[in-house]
This record gives sequence, structure tokens and C-alpha cells, in this order.
Amino acid sequence: MPELHFDGQTVVKTASTYARDLLERVLSTFLQSFIGGIAVTTPLDASMWWAALVGGVGAAGALLKGLFARVRDVTNSASLAKGV
Repeated sequence: MPELHFDGQTVVKTASTYARDLLERVLSTFLQSFIGGIAVTTPLDASMWWAALVGGVGAAGALLKGLFARVRDVTNSASLAKGV
């Protein structure tokens, strides 16, 4: 069986690609949840902080899903889809 050798540059690029992908997913989920939270809290006359809380919960879920995807399959993606 051939030995695999990774240099430090490869590891940094892989981690950087994954981190950038995960950050993009977490931020976009936060913004989507926040906008959705505003749409729901405005008619209910609720505080904008509740909308921010909704966004934070959505972002935390995206972060956990992205970390789980990384542990489940060694890729540079935070996606659960195969081949992404």
C-alpha cells in the first residue's frame, strides 16, 4: 500500500478551504434566519432581539451540521452531500 505524505501547506489549504466554506454557511444561515425572524416578530410586535436570537439559533445549527459533516467525511466541504 502506498504511503501518503502530506506537507504542511496541503494541510493548511485543506483547513482553510473548509473553514471558509463553514463560515460562509454559518453567516448565510444567520442572515436568512434573522430576516425570517424579523418577518415573524414585526407583526407580533416582538423585540428585534428575538429576531437576532432566532438568527443565532439557526447559525448555531448550521455550525454543528458543518462540524458533523467534517467528522463524518474527510472533505474540504461543510456539506453532508456526497462529492461536494
